[in-house]
Amino acid sequence: MNKITCICLGVRSMERALRFYRDGLGFRTDTKEDDPKVCFFNTPGTKFELYPLDRLAEDINPEDPPAFGSGFSGITLAYNVQSMQEVDEVIALVRKAAGTVVKEPQDAFWGGYHAYFADPDGYYWEVVWGPGFRFDDDGLLVF
Repeated sequence: MNKITCICLGVRSMERALRFYRDGLGFRTDTKEDDPKVCFFNTPGTKFELYPLDRLAEDINPEDPPAFGSGFSGITLAYNVQSMQEVDEVIALVRKAAGTVVKEPQDAFWGGYHAYFADPDGYYWEVVWGPGFRFDDDGLLVF
């Protein structure tokens, strides 16, 4: 157990989530419908999945589905980029796709440059560039 193969976000509206991720931010998927039962995005490495929130809660515990709170849940997702300019470009896409910019692009205390946004379901994403970041041939961050 030393890998993450899929990140699944439970979403309140599949149609709204697809407008944000697929149509707004340009995440690639083979899904053509606007309200599929599930959606997987073609990202290098770890897969990214959208799943209806109520069905995800029922999948966890059919007899007593966990309630989903609003706001920050203690989890952030990272979008590592290869330049400071790319941080600004991603935040511009977020604005155009009607996401919420939570923290404007700015220098980070550790020497990088970053911003935070929330998607329509309130999941927080950090868009981040670091001076020491290295990427492999697939564009994945090398640790």
